[in-house]
Amino acid sequence: MTPENNRGGLTKPRLDVLLAAPRGFCAGVDRAIQIVELALAKYGAPVYVRHEIVHNRFVVEALKAKGAVFVDELDEIPKTDQPVIFSAHGVPKSVVEAAKSKNMFALDATCPLVFKVHLEAQRHFAEGREIVLIGHAGHPEVEGTMGQLPEGAVRLIQTADDARSYMPADPGKLAVVTQTTLSVDDTAEMVAILNERFPGIAGPMKEDICYATTNRQAAVKAIAPKLDCLFVLGAPNSSNSVRLVEVAERAGCRSSVLIQRAADIPWERLQGARTLGLTAGASAPEQLINEVIDALKDRFDVAIETVTTANENIAFNVPRELRDVRAPGSTSSLAAERGGDRPGERT
Repeated sequence: MTPENNRGGLTKPRLDVLLAAPRGFCAGVDRAIQIVELALAKYGAPVYVRHEIVHNRFVVEALKAKGAVFVDELDEIPKTDQPVIFSAHGVPKSVVEAAKSKNMFALDATCPLVFKVHLEAQRHFAEGREIVLIGHAGHPEVEGTMGQLPEGAVRLIQTADDARSYMPADPGKLAVVTQTTLSVDDTAEMVAILNERFPGIAGPMKEDICYATTNRQAAVKAIAPKLDCLFVLGAPNSSNSVRLVEVAERAGCRSSVLIQRAADIPWERLQGARTLGLTAGASAPEQLINEVIDALKDRFDVAIETVTTANENIAFNVPRELRDVRAPGSTSSLAAERGGDRPGERT
C-alpha cells in the first residue's frame, strides 16, 4: 500500500472524477479580464470597473489586488483621466452616454456575443418590430440589452408560461432575442411556443445563446447520468453556472451543487459516492478546479478522466487602445488556464 492510498493506516476510498470539457473561462471572460490587466499595465492603478467585470468573486478580488477599483455606478468615480471599464455583461446606452458627459476615458469589455444581441435588438426596433427578450429579470446582461432601446420597446419573457400568455400589440411585427447564458433546452421551449403562436416572428440570424454556454451544458449532459454527484465551480450570481446545476439534474445526475471554491465542498454529498463530476461556469478560473481536485486527493484515492465533447479555439480582440501593451506575465494568470487537462490525466 502506497502512502498516496493510506492516511493514518486506513485506505482512502476510491473516487472516480469525470472532468467535463469544455469548462471554465470562455473567450468573452478571457477578453474582459485581459482588458482590466492590460489597462493596469498601460495606465497604472487605479483602473475603475463598473460592476463586477465577470461574475466571480475570486477573479474580482484578484483584480482588486492589482489595482482595479469596482463601483456600482459611475457617480462613485472621482474626476479622473484613468480608464473606466464596462463589464463583460454589457451596459445600457444611458451608461455610455453618462460616461461621455463626464469626459471619462471608457473602455468597453462587453462580450462581442452580447454586443451582437444588442445590434439585433436595435435592427429589429429600426424595422418597426416589438421585441421579445428571453432572459432573467435583474441580470446585468438583460438590463444592458433592454437599455439599448427606449423604455417599453422590449418585453421580457422568463418562462414558458410567459411565452404562452404574452400578447403583443401587433402579432405581425414581432422579433425575439435572448440572453446569452440561458438553458439551451428552456430557451428552445420558449422559442418554440412563440413560433407556434406567432409564425411570422423574426429570430436571430444565428443562435443568441453563446457557444460557451451551449458547449458547457452539452459536456455536463454527457457525464450527468454516470454521476453520483456533480460540483459546478461558479458564483451564485453567475447565470451560466446556475444553469449547469439545473442541466445536470435534468440529465440524470443524482446530486448537483454549485460551489465557489474548495472550502465550500459539501463533503456529506460524497458519502458513499463512487463517481463525481467536475465542471466550471464560464467565469470560473481553472485554478479553482485544481484547488478542488487537490482537496479531494486529501480524502480519496482519486482517478481523473477528462470527458471532452467539444474543442474551443475562439479568441476576441481587446480594444484598439490596449493592443500595443502586454500584461506582465503575458495573458492574465487567471485567464491563462482555460479548462485543459491537468498533467497525467486520461482523456
